[in-house]
Amino acid sequence: MPSVRGVRIYVTGTAKHRKRPDSMVSVSKITGDNRRFLFLQGPHGPFFSRLSRMLRAAGAQTLRVGFNRGDQAFWGDTSRYIPFTKTLEDWPDTLTGLLTDHAITDVVLYGDSRPVHARAVEIARDQGITVHVFEEGYLRPFWVTYERGGANGHSRLINFSIDEIRARLHRADHEPMEIPDHWGDMRQHIFYGALYHAFVLCANGRYRALKTHRSIPVSAEFRLYLKRLLLMPWLRAERAIATARVRRGGFPYHVVLLQLDHDASFLAHSGFADSAEFLTAVVNGFAAGAPGHHHLVVKAHPLEDGRGNPRAALFRAARQAGIAGRVHFLRGGKLARLLDHARSAVTVNSTSGQQVLYRGLPLRSFGSAVYAKPELVSDQPVDAFFADPKRPDRLAYQDFRQFLLETSQVAGGFYSLRGRRQLLRLVVDMMLLADDPYDALNQGTAAPRQQLHAQGRAT
Repeated sequence: MPSVRGVRIYVTGTAKHRKRPDSMVSVSKITGDNRRFLFLQGPHGPFFSRLSRMLRAAGAQTLRVGFNRGDQAFWGDTSRYIPFTKTLEDWPDTLTGLLTDHAITDVVLYGDSRPVHARAVEIARDQGITVHVFEEGYLRPFWVTYERGGANGHSRLINFSIDEIRARLHRADHEPMEIPDHWGDMRQHIFYGALYHAFVLCANGRYRALKTHRSIPVSAEFRLYLKRLLLMPWLRAERAIATARVRRGGFPYHVVLLQLDHDASFLAHSGFADSAEFLTAVVNGFAAGAPGHHHLVVKAHPLEDGRGNPRAALFRAARQAGIAGRVHFLRGGKLARLLDHARSAVTVNSTSGQQVLYRGLPLRSFGSAVYAKPELVSDQPVDAFFADPKRPDRLAYQDFRQFLLETSQVAGGFYSLRGRRQLLRLVVDMMLLADDPYDALNQGTAAPRQQLHAQGRAT
């Protein structure tokens, strides 16, 4: 496959799916008639509101349950808004009543692991109601994830072998799509996060009975978002200096991809209590197995706000292992450039592992992840991995990635205006189809997907 490093990628066309014989084709109009969608919590910002508007244009009915003032502020349509002002213990009975009273056919949510959503998925599944799950893209940052029933560790992908993926992929004519390393909505993501928590902090009176999944008070979370916004120029400069030291150091290095301690995928599917426990295991394995001239570069999540203080945990573990001089900490930054010269990478179950596999680098993952297939990730002990890491089957990963692009990955984003426009062009039709993305590909009913072409140099 030709390299496209340093190239900006644009969505400019469509990929064709193989048509079934006429005798097998069933024609169905994409319509929302007789569909009633109940929205729960979504990404920070107006995406769910825009999605609801387009579903109504297709003939569907929509309602929204809000759990705080931030949910309410970004929905806007008071005639279709239901505030939940009770306790978490009251939620199952309240939801069951809503599903029955409003004849709900579909539930829409962002992330399936937070307590109110985990319970909602169970109740909806028991009643035969379709659950539409949105998540950050498995192939970040250009795509978002759309699945039914569950995502991440609850995704159907977990049970698909590479052989089954290849068999399903043969249903589609496709050309390989390249993965860009920049989308451009991080500033919007942080802005909407700060604004959301400001609403919760300043105007949440009627919702105070509900104890949320947050590990810290909302006032502290708001201060962290605001602090990050104000310090972005300084953090950018610090990151540039630290990255330059690594890139110009002339030493072989291995990358550790951190996640947020409060990230639902980390909490529900990792096996670690926090990042400090994960870092201790990695540092000890590196000290025992890696050659003495190799270094360890730990890259924080782009939205890391300091609540878990991973930097302090890292250097505490490094000092105890006697390798403090061979350890580096980066506050976010462009992963692609860092991986270009890395020897391997380690993560719990970060979606950034996909960029590692795309480059053919050895990857050791610890948690439940959609890409954790025997052909793709190493199961070596940590010290053995750093001593002699096992490389992935690159052909298997190319097929796996293409399968994602043909099914659960939808071009666009939640936070920027451009990203939302791109996402809504396709995802509404996917939601209205009878088949989920995986079955739609297998049955030949999937909508044409966007194809990517390289046009010009990246900035």
